[in-house]
Amino acid sequence: MADVREHPLVAVVGADTLLAKELREVLDGLPVAPRVQLIAAAPDGATVLAAEEEDVIVMTPLIAESLAGVKVAFLAGSPASSRKAAKVAEQANLKHDTRLVDLSGALEDRPNARLRAPMAEPLPPVDLGDAVQVIAHPGAIALTIFLAALSRGGKLRRTLIHVFEPASERGKKGLEELRQQTVAVLSFQKLKTDVFDTQVSFNLLPAYGEEAMEPLDSVEERLERHLASLLSVWPGIPMPSLRMIQVPVFHGYSFSVWAEFEETVHTEVFEKALSSADLDVRHDEPPSNIGSVGQSGLSVGAIRVDRNNPRACWFWVVADNLRLTAENAVAVAKEYL
Repeated sequence: MADVREHPLVAVVGADTLLAKELREVLDGLPVAPRVQLIAAAPDGATVLAAEEEDVIVMTPLIAESLAGVKVAFLAGSPASSRKAAKVAEQANLKHDTRLVDLSGALEDRPNARLRAPMAEPLPPVDLGDAVQVIAHPGAIALTIFLAALSRGGKLRRTLIHVFEPASERGKKGLEELRQQTVAVLSFQKLKTDVFDTQVSFNLLPAYGEEAMEPLDSVEERLERHLASLLSVWPGIPMPSLRMIQVPVFHGYSFSVWAEFEETVHTEVFEKALSSADLDVRHDEPPSNIGSVGQSGLSVGAIRVDRNNPRACWFWVVADNLRLTAENAVAVAKEYL
C-alpha cells in the first residue's frame, strides 16, 4: 500500500511514439517516479510488442480495464488515439478517477478542455476540476517563456518571429521521411513524400504539398492560437507577427526573434532579464537546435542590436520541442499526483 501511495499509477496512451518516449524519460527522472502503464494506440484487444531501438516495449490494449486505477493518463499518440482514449474513459465513467493530459492537441475543442503550459503560466490554476488538460503547442510555450522574460528588460512595442519547424513534430513518420529523402537525394533515388508531399531534405518550405498529412498553415495557426491564449495572462506583451518555415532538421525548434522596444536597447539589460531557471543565455557560442536535444528549457544567444534601429534587437532562441511538451505534461500531472 505504501508503494501505491508513493508511486501512483499513470498511463501513457500511444506509448511507442517519439513524444511518449520523451515523456517516459521525464517520468523516470522524477525523485519519486510513478508506475507507468504503457497502452497501445488501438483497442485491438491484445497485448502489443513494439520495437524501440534495441529494446522491446510491452503495451496493453486501449480498453477500460487498462485505465483501471490510473490517476493520470497521458495521451501521447495520434489525435485519433487521443479521441478514442477519451471515449473509453467516458464510457467507463472514469472522469473523476483518471485525469486526461492531452499532448496531441486532439481534445482542445472540447467544452471542458483547458489549455495548459505550467512553465509559461504566471500562476497555477485554482481549480482543475474534471477538465481535460491540453498541453499547448511547444512553440507557443517556448515563445511565451521567452517573451515574458524579455518584457522584464523593457516595454515591448512589437515582435517579428520566424519559427523553424523540425521534422520530429510530424512524429516518427516525419523523421523517417526526412531520413529517406536525404539518402535518396544523395543517391539519385525516388523521394518518399507520404508525410510532407514535397521534398523537405536540403530544402526550406513555407508550405507543404497539397496532399500532406497536415498542412503547415494549420500547424502555424495552432501555434498562433495557443500563443495568443498563453500571452493573454501576461499584460503588456503584444501578440507577435510570426511565420513558420519547415527546415530539414530532425529535432529541436529554432526561433529568429526581432523585438522593438519603446526605448533604446542595451544587450546587457536583456542578458540579465533573460537569465532564469528556464532560460540559458549563451554569451559566446550561439545555441543550436542540435545542442538543445534532451535539454530542459530554452537557450538564447546571438543577441544583437539592430544596426538600423537602436530600439530593436535580434535574438536567437532554441528549444527541444519534445522535451518541452513532455516536461509541461508532467508538471500538469504533478498537480493531480
